[in-house]
Amino acid sequence: MPLAFCVDLLYIPCMATIERLTTEDRQFFQLVSEAAFSNPFSDERSELDLQLAGGGRADREKRLQSAIASVIERVRGLMRSGKASLALYGAEDREWLGKGLLFAHYHNYVAAFDELILRQQSDGDAPCAVPFSGELLALLREQGFKEQEARHYFAFFYQLRRAFFFINQLVGQSAAMRSLRCGLWNNTFTYDARRYEAKLWNRMEDFSTLLLGETGTGKGAAAAAIGRSGYIPFDEKSGRFAESFTRNFISINLSQFPVSLIESELFGHRKGSFTGAVDNHQGILSRCVPHGAIFLDEIGDVSVPVQIKLLKVLQERSFSPVGSHENKPFRGRIIAATNHSLTELRRDGNFRDDFYYRLCSDVIEVPTLRQQLQQDPPSLDALLQFLLLRILGAADPELVNSIRQALRRDLPANYRWPGNVRELEQAVRRVLLNGSYSGDPFALPVAEADLQDLADGAEMTAQELLTRYCRQLHQRFGTYEEVARRTQLDRRTVKKYLQA
Repeated sequence: MPLAFCVDLLYIPCMATIERLTTEDRQFFQLVSEAAFSNPFSDERSELDLQLAGGGRADREKRLQSAIASVIERVRGLMRSGKASLALYGAEDREWLGKGLLFAHYHNYVAAFDELILRQQSDGDAPCAVPFSGELLALLREQGFKEQEARHYFAFFYQLRRAFFFINQLVGQSAAMRSLRCGLWNNTFTYDARRYEAKLWNRMEDFSTLLLGETGTGKGAAAAAIGRSGYIPFDEKSGRFAESFTRNFISINLSQFPVSLIESELFGHRKGSFTGAVDNHQGILSRCVPHGAIFLDEIGDVSVPVQIKLLKVLQERSFSPVGSHENKPFRGRIIAATNHSLTELRRDGNFRDDFYYRLCSDVIEVPTLRQQLQQDPPSLDALLQFLLLRILGAADPELVNSIRQALRRDLPANYRWPGNVRELEQAVRRVLLNGSYSGDPFALPVAEADLQDLADGAEMTAQELLTRYCRQLHQRFGTYEEVARRTQLDRRTVKKYLQA
């Protein structure tokens, strides 16, 4: 139940005396402040929740709920005694109490924010009405937050909840996935959320992000979690946020366009600028809203001339449509991804160093499925449940168990999942259709281990070694020609090894 029901208990006495928090309350709210600004996916936050809960809670979720209940009860006690207004306190106590009030109100309205997120997902690009905004804003102002502060914190609450909502959809409890979720949260709020909230909330477009990882690992989902979690101001007159987060994030796969069309898709073009340009065309950079983000997937596939133009976008925050000398502003954030080795592309002169250094404000590695399952085998059940929920809208334990048994029956114990989570999703569909999944025919055979096995003393012939290497290159780059180029073998020889 929202704390608003306690507003009538507030009492602000007309006296010059400044209230002081008790030593216990001050220490408690200092701890609340640490928890409020810590990464919710980190071990540090779990330990802080344990302290707020008073210890004795082993389960992470129970720790959190107990910590939230403890803070809300402490705030309600101050409200009952008429001491929950910031106007009553000196600067230091006002800071600590303020963080405690914000923490309590945010968690008290989590369900309302979750409902808003789901409704906005359903409604699309038109911002939804926020029916609880008046109640929460009035409560914040009653407790001493200025009008502009109240609106800012309300928008910050919405951002926090969206970030948690979307990052938490990247399931799995392996160390690699926990690290990924922590990294995505820091990418959104920085490692110091206090500094972010005070100075950087409206400057994150200056921080580009590079996502690395194999095909099918979920780089698009990671990019969407960042792109849909940006700060969006609240318009109190309309009772809506300035933008819908569904409109805030635009994704484009650069590998799907011919070289001749990539510039037009990115920057737009003017009518008559080239054969076939019968109308003006608005590129993806023009469609990005001020609080938005663009995801450039397969950035390793773009030509050097396009890299130079994108470098200008990152450096000068402006661009020109094809066939035009007009400079247009770009006010969004750039997120890029590739499954290629940028080290090799840069060494070969196919990826500019200056472009790379402009892209890599943050570099995040998305783990492979085999890495997740090696670190935490039970993650398979969580992934199956998530995929079934997406495919069927429901995922009962019996169906999860049935699909897990089919995969264990039909696949070798050390199957490498070369297609990663994307392959697993199709494996689930195959099992639902046919009751079985035999794996990718290009995957490494059961008797073969990773090349890393050589470091552990495994023995193999030169032909076995070359066969494995060719298969790994083909899994990564997808063509006989590219494998032949990198191994300096004839294409027919490469094909023979791959089909052996």
